[in-house]
Amino acid sequence: MYYIWQLQEAKAKLSQFVQDALSKGPQQISVRGVVAGIFLSKKDYDKLVKAKNQNLVELMQASPLHGLDLDLNRDQSGLRDIEL
Repeated sequence: MYYIWQLQEAKAKLSQFVQDALSKGPQQISVRGVVAGIFLSKKDYDKLVKAKNQNLVELMQASPLHGLDLDLNRDQSGLRDIEL
């Protein structure tokens, strides 16, 4: 969940603003009541950029299901008879 900071509040409490981004996650900045930007930690930024640049193989290898012993054998029984 994002916390919304007014620009003047973020400027006045810059240390707290940055600390909250590090400990609580991305922080939104509003200007005249409209969200104008999001400030995130380098760690969150790196995760975002890495996820965007992953290829399919890397994405599948990063899956929590990677390494499970799945039964991938197809059912060999015949087709069903269907009346049309």
